Amino acid sequence: MLRVLLAAQASAAQLTGLLLFPPIQPFCLGPSKWGDRPPGGGPHAGPVQGLQRLLEQARSPGELVRWLGQNPTKVHAHHYPVALRRLGQLLGSQPRPPPVEQTSLQDLSQLIIRNCPSFDIHTIHVCLHLAVLLGFPSDAPLVCVLERERRARLPPKPPPPLQPVLRGGQRLEAALSCPHFQRHPQQHLIRSLAEARPEELTPHVMVLLAQHLARHRLREPQLLEAIAHFLVVQEAQLSSKVVQKLVLPFGRLNYFPREQQFMPCLERILAREAGMAPLATVNILMSLCQLRCLPFRALQFVFSPGFINHINGTPHALIVRRYLSLLDTAVELELPGYQGPRLPRKQKVPIFPQPLTTDRARRKYSHKDIVAEGLRQLLGEEKYRQDLTVPPGYCTDFLLCVSSSGAVLPVRTQDPFLPYPPRPRPQARAASQPVTQDPAQRVVLMLQERWHFCRDSRVLLGSRALRERHLGLLGYQLLPLPFEELESQRGLHQLKSYLRQKLQTLGLRWGPEGG
Repeated sequence: MLRVLLAAQASAAQLTGLLLFPPIQPFCLGPSKWGDRPPGGGPHAGPVQGLQRLLEQARSPGELVRWLGQNPTKVHAHHYPVALRRLGQLLGSQPRPPPVEQTSLQDLSQLIIRNCPSFDIHTIHVCLHLAVLLGFPSDAPLVCVLERERRARLPPKPPPPLQPVLRGGQRLEAALSCPHFQRHPQQHLIRSLAEARPEELTPHVMVLLAQHLARHRLREPQLLEAIAHFLVVQEAQLSSKVVQKLVLPFGRLNYFPREQQFMPCLERILAREAGMAPLATVNILMSLCQLRCLPFRALQFVFSPGFINHINGTPHALIVRRYLSLLDTAVELELPGYQGPRLPRKQKVPIFPQPLTTDRARRKYSHKDIVAEGLRQLLGEEKYRQDLTVPPGYCTDFLLCVSSSGAVLPVRTQDPFLPYPPRPRPQARAASQPVTQDPAQRVVLMLQERWHFCRDSRVLLGSRALRERHLGLLGYQLLPLPFEELESQRGLHQLKSYLRQKLQTLGLRWGPEGG
């Protein structure tokens, strides 16, 4: 033991830690028959604090042991950490401490070992910490006894619950219900879980899978086809509230399944349950709108006066009217053969009057601010508009007005909006030409950020593809700015060169750079 403690003298960091260890307060380390008296040497300090002062002023390990051994009735649990701390100070206060007697050290260790069953857990922790700083090895009797007492004071651990054996769909449900798994999707894992037998899959499991794919933008054909097949097989047992969740990833991920009965099945479900759950019905149609496959019969139902009057008195009336306004726009632009009822003008509301929630949440990761600065320096502030909402309610990233000769015009001198509904297309015009008689063209710069696409894919999400498709049909000339190209620009100077090249490819011209 003597060799162990003398070896600890070489560790300046450990002994310095002992010297900096805060003084031990008696009322913090264990019960005392003298009560919670304040530390110090006042007239009422008592014999407990008096012994503590003697230990703190001891000049050798032998004196420490002598004070502890000669006052058995005055020694309490908190005195032993004081003694250990003073021992560290004695060993570290001089470069070459005087020799100490091995028996004194053994006696101090034995005193602690003999009395540690009466220590509270805090005193045990302090003694164990000080013993380690002093250099006691892990197999020393003092450390072993203190560690054993520490373990004995810990509350017993409950036995681990038996893990049930999960099969197929149960394994899939457990994985998809785990928050960690939802935050960190692993495509290879959900592919393997999709191999569960059909009879093990339930609507709840398939809804979890559909929500997971939609939330994390995972365009996994194998899993999406499994959902479509489940929808067809379980058609009779599924309500429209469940179907809306199963159909969600197809529209969001811009994926039309190969399952031949997918659309006929949805049309039958809509015909059966359209009047029972209005919001679910409109949600299903929204997903189908993104896939460009709206059933006429369902549209006639949701545009009927009875359905509109019914939803006006519900809590979700505004969101349903917004979705109906988008469906009416899709009918106007994409379904020339539709002859049924339409949404009355007084019921229409702007579709997306502001940037989408995802863009607002990720604004600090977006390229919008630096592109705006590049356009300001390149064109001037008066020649573009940012975040302008155009009829029937689509928010544009950047909009330019361009003359027939290609000159970029000040936006304030032009009407930035194209008419909606669009004017009839002249027969002599080619089908690809914008639908407008205004000589000034409108060019929309479309930011295509990384989160606008399906994960690890170049396929735009359904809502993004729908917006670009409708703006093009309205007559706006689109200029995409893909995130790969924006991320490759190093600094504002390169970005301005990139924007100049992009605009020049459309034949646009403008004056000297502003700013």
